[in-house]
Order: sequence, then C-alpha cells, then structure tokens
Amino acid sequence: MHILTRSVLGFSLLGLVACDELAVANDPVALADLRGQKSCVAAVTAETGAANVAINTTIPVIEVQRFIVDVPGGGMWTCVTDANGKALEIVERKNG
Repeated sequence: MHILTRSVLGFSLLGLVACDELAVANDPVALADLRGQKSCVAAVTAETGAANVAINTTIPVIEVQRFIVDVPGGGMWTCVTDANGKALEIVERKNG
C-alpha cells in the first residue's frame, strides 16, 4: 500500500513539474529561466546535501543565466547556466 501511495505522489509531482514547463513552452527565455532555476537548485543540493535549497528572490541579479541559491544554514551560492538552463558552474559565496 505504501509503495502505491509513493508512486501516485511521485507521478503527481512529475505532473506539476511538467505543467510549469508547459505554461512557458512558447517563451524560450522564460523556459530557459525556469529550467535554470531547477538545474541550479539540483546542482547546489547535490553539492551540499542540504534540504530546502531554493532560489533567492530578494537579491536582484542583473546578469542573464545567473541565479543566487540559498542553502538554509549554509549560506548562498551563485549558479551560472547555459542558454538552455543547464547549470554549468556553482560557487559558494563568501560574504563578509
């Protein structure tokens, strides 16, 4: 029973992810931005092993294909993506 519940939940989450991309499918810039955010969160999560990693939306970033990623209790990271939204480089930010 637990396996079935997990499978249904997993498919539901995949559906939500697909809906995000479908919503911006006709806008290549928005699609690359969305994929970049997801790719950066995944890259920083893989590097740090932290949970609840998220894109920082409070610090303005004027460069395209760059994101600031917050790691709860672990600081901030800068992530650079390619034109398709794939994370190419992540660097831990050392402020102060």
